[in-house]
Amino acid sequence: MYAQLTYLDGPRTAEQIAADDFATSERIVPAVSALGQRFRVYVLQREDGSKVVVSIADTEQALLDAQKAIMGSQLLPGEDPALLPGPDRVELYPVTDVRDFEPA
Repeated sequence: MYAQLTYLDGPRTAEQIAADDFATSERIVPAVSALGQRFRVYVLQREDGSKVVVSIADTEQALLDAQKAIMGSQLLPGEDPALLPGPDRVELYPVTDVRDFEPA
């Protein structure tokens, strides 16, 4: 199991956040879904628009394939590249431990 942390540093404007939300739902999710791999994604976002996206996949290759699919996707009509600067950094890690804690 592997994890990818994608950082989008803030502050980000309301327009940048809206453009990112649109790109995610209309272009990125379909591109990644077409890969036929299983992913779990957690989105952590602060009030200033800064965001960390934690993506979990069975293999490192699945995450690399997702990166390639996203970067290779064409902007949709109406998407403004000036509002979509891309991530500030992306980090890949092997998952070495998973724990669930239940109330005592």
